[in-house]
This record gives sequence, C-alpha cells and structure tokens, in this order.
Amino acid sequence: MDLAVLSIGPYQLPNPVILAPMAGVTDQPFRQLCRRLGAGLVVSEMVTSDTRLWSSRKSQLRLNHSGEPEPRSVQIAGGDPQMMAEAARMNQDFGAQIIDINMGCPAKKVCNKAAGSALLRDEALVAEILEAVVAAVQVPVTLKIRTGWDPDNRNGVSVARIAEASGIQALAVHGRTRSELYTGQAEYATIAAIKQAIRIPVIANGDITTPQKAHQVLQQTGADAVMIGRAAQGRPWIFGEIDHYLRTGTTLPEPDLNTQHTILSEHLQALHQFYGSEHGARIARKHVSWYLQTLPGAGEFRRSFNAITCAEQQHLAINQYFSRLLEGDLAA
Repeated sequence: MDLAVLSIGPYQLPNPVILAPMAGVTDQPFRQLCRRLGAGLVVSEMVTSDTRLWSSRKSQLRLNHSGEPEPRSVQIAGGDPQMMAEAARMNQDFGAQIIDINMGCPAKKVCNKAAGSALLRDEALVAEILEAVVAAVQVPVTLKIRTGWDPDNRNGVSVARIAEASGIQALAVHGRTRSELYTGQAEYATIAAIKQAIRIPVIANGDITTPQKAHQVLQQTGADAVMIGRAAQGRPWIFGEIDHYLRTGTTLPEPDLNTQHTILSEHLQALHQFYGSEHGARIARKHVSWYLQTLPGAGEFRRSFNAITCAEQQHLAINQYFSRLLEGDLAA
C-alpha cells in the first residue's frame, strides 16, 4: 500500500500506526514499549484540566515524560476553555510537544463532568475550547472525537469542520457514538465523510484488531493513519505487524513464546521500576492477564498470579509459567 507520510506540525511520524490514549493503560512503561515495538506515535493517558488535582501521585506519574522519545503527545480532558488552555500551557512547560484534546471518552465519570464525548452535544463550546487551547500553546494541538452523541446525532463532520477552523492539526475519530460506548460494530462511513470534509490529517480508530483490518479501514475511509487501542493490550507487537503489512502486504509471524516471554518480562520490570515494587505489582496484574489470555493454562495461572504482592515473586511466577509452556507441560 502506498502510504503518505503523516506529519503533525513539525513532527514527521515514522509510520501511520498510533497508540490510542487509554486511561489506566497507556502509562509511561506501556507507551515506551509500544514505541519500541513499532508504534509511530503514542499518546499519554488522559490528564485532567483541573490543575489543582495535579499534586496527586496518579497525576504526577501521568505528567512524567522524562526519557520518552519525541514527539511527546499528552492528552488533556475538561469542559472549561480557560482551564483547558492553562492545562495545555503547563503540559507544554513540562515537555509536551503535542497537546491532544479528549472529546472521545464515553466514560460516565468523564461525561458527567461535561468533558470527553459529552462535549459533542455543544458545538459552540467545542469551538471555544479548541480555540482557547490552540491560542495558549506554541505546539501542535490534536483532537480525539467520536462520530457523535448517539446514532441520531452523528455530528462528527460538523465537529471536524470546527476543529479544522480552530487550528487543530490532526483529528482522530472513533467509529462509534458516545451512547454506543464500546458495543456493537464500529462504523467507518462517518470517518470517510469526515476525511472528505476537511484537509487536516484524519486518524481512524475503533475495532482495528489485525493488520488486514487496518489496511481495510484505511482503504474504506481514506484516513491518513490508524489508531490502535484495546487490540494493543497484551499484544504491543501489533504496531510492528500493522506497519509491516501496510508497507509490504505480507504478514509477520506471531512472536514465538520466547519473544513473548522477553517482552512481558521487560514490561513487568518497567512497571515495577516506574510505580515502585508494591504498586507496580498491582498494576502488572491486568497487563499479565491480557498477555496470557490466549495461552494454555492461563486461567488457573492468573488466579494464583493475582494473589502475588511481591515484584520478585511475580517475575519468578512468569518464568516458571513460560518454562512449563515451552516444555509442553500445559494443556491447551
């Protein structure tokens, strides 16, 4: 497939396969791993625009971008234009090189605060927020949206035009409305219509789980890139697989068990280092569950693994599990 180079402001991405921001998932260890395994760009977890809350340990960890490869993209969420502008300015000062605005999150706790995809109901406020943030910073500003509020109110094209007029430099679109959450099938017709309506780069998101599906969605929508979210959980090598397929039309083999073991062990180590041993061990449980979900004996192993509170014991348990796998000691 002949792929155009995607640029966001002064930053030319190495490939058009982007890690979606996911709260509680795309922390620094996971972002760095995905970049290493082939993601062309990674976006941070959502940071609240209420800077009064930034002193919490969770926010401090989310605002830490030291040692991360460029460009560093940081997502902010909120519903007040001036607070969003101030949060963007401060993140720029902390080293953000791209500010991403969240108008795509369907979670109730975000939407109930008139943020995330709830904003799609108020196009005047959308314009106000986007213009305030763009004016507040010297770095490129991008936007993530859904196709609308509900299937009867798919105003994605209208919001996309507002975004372009406000100075947004790239637009990611999840192919569902807010009311659909993550249920049913993503639809790509609205993304195609958005791509036709604006000139800035469009990034397609939603249900892209294989290299073949990525290719199909790019063909169907005319989008400039794909954004991968849930399909990367436990399979961070999917970025390299998609990039390879888009460039060559050929499919890379699934990483062998030794490779998967190495990737998981490095991820585990990074989580323990980033969060500290005890907190890192808790965070690691969901990631280990995702990595192992298709492997033999995973259910039984997960139950015992989730009771482990010590980082060292977690490494030991993973090593023993993969040893048994490689010896054929676990039934499918």
